[in-house]
Order: sequence, then C-alpha cells, then structure tokens
Amino acid sequence: MVRQERLHHTKLIPMKTKKANTCDHSCLMCRYVLQEWLGQIDLHRKNIKLKKGEQFISEGEPVRGIYFVQSGFIKVHRNLGDRETIVRFAKKGEMVGHRGISSEQSIYPISATALAATQLCFVELPFFLSTLRINTELSYRLMLFFADELHLSEQKMANLVQLSVKNRLAWSLLLLHRVFAEGTEDGYIGLELSKKDLASYVGTTYETVYRMLAELADSDAITVDKKKIFIKNKELLNKLATEKYGE
Repeated sequence: MVRQERLHHTKLIPMKTKKANTCDHSCLMCRYVLQEWLGQIDLHRKNIKLKKGEQFISEGEPVRGIYFVQSGFIKVHRNLGDRETIVRFAKKGEMVGHRGISSEQSIYPISATALAATQLCFVELPFFLSTLRINTELSYRLMLFFADELHLSEQKMANLVQLSVKNRLAWSLLLLHRVFAEGTEDGYIGLELSKKDLASYVGTTYETVYRMLAELADSDAITVDKKKIFIKNKELLNKLATEKYGE
C-alpha cells in the first residue's frame, strides 16, 4: 500500500491508495495514447476510493496530479465570497484537476468532491505532462476538451446576465440531461443532485431553485421525485433556455 494525502473539507486526512490491478482504459488519457504507452500508465497510476461527500481537491492547495473518474460522479466547485459555485460535474471517463495545469501557478483553482461512492485513477503531474509530450493525439484531444470547457463557461456567464433563474434552470437541466442521461430511464437527467448543489450550479439560492422546480413541474416541463428529475417537455425547456430578458 502507498500512503497519500486526501482532503476532507479543508483538513488533510491520511488516505490509502493502491496500484490499480485492472483498468478498462475508458478515460480520456487511456483512449488517446499510443497502445505501447498503456503499460506505462498502469505502472504510474493509483486507485483512490471515495465515499459520498469526500473532498479530494481543495482550492488553493499545491497541484499533485490529475484524476480520472472510473466510476461515480464528481462536482468541481469553488468559493466566491461566502457562496459555493459549482463549475462542472464529471462522470466516468472524465478528467478532474486539469485546471491546475499552468505555466505560472502550481495550485488548484478549484475544489472537487464526490457526489456518490466514487473510484478515481490518479497520476502525478510530471508523468501526465510527459504523457502529453509523447502522445500527440492526446494533446490534440485535450486542446479540444479545454476549448469545449471554455465555450461552456462563457455560455454560463452569459446566461447569468441574459436569463432569469427559471430560464437558467431550464438550460442547466437540458445540459445535464445531454451529458448524463445516456443509459438511464427515459427523461431522467442521469444525476441525482441535492437542491443545494443544483442551486450552486445554476447560480441562485436553495429557496429560489426549490420554487422554480415547482413551477416547472406545475407546467409539466419536468417531474421531480426526491433527488431525481425527469424531463417531460423538452420543447418547453428549450424555449425557456433560449428566452432572454425582455423577450
């Protein structure tokens, strides 16, 4: 066993990691490296198991490496004043911690927390950077990944100015359904979220998101079953998602 530090909230607690014995090579890194490089990844990666609610990256801490989700769900978040803002969610195969890659800083600008029982694959930053230098296809795919993230971040910022809370909520539910619904029951957005987390993602308060969910449910746009949200009328949500102030 190899010992590694893990963050729970803001306190460092000891955590045991282990070399991974098996891997389906479904993550972004494994999908786009040279076949002969997979053996190097297996030598350098470690498995990390998290319980729901456990935090493994804390905003402002030194960058250690990059994480890939093998199972479960992750929220990537940061504090703006006294309010938590959720930047994105990550699912199986996706990367977390890449926002710490920079030529000028060596700290994570975000935090990351498990939303469910989760298993991660971790590689230290020097090895990941070496992997990028050797595997040009991975570097190309990573560039596209960053471009998509930038586009989405810009869209979310524009929504804060142009859309009401209800309209932002409709846009967010459609996005979550597009990203997470594959292989789930019909209409389900694919991710169980607390109303607090949903509010942090939309950019509003718990009370407001609770009220807006009720209004969308009353209009038959969605159905809410505890933490599960089902889309019933995608056309109505699409209309709300593109309806700017004053229209």
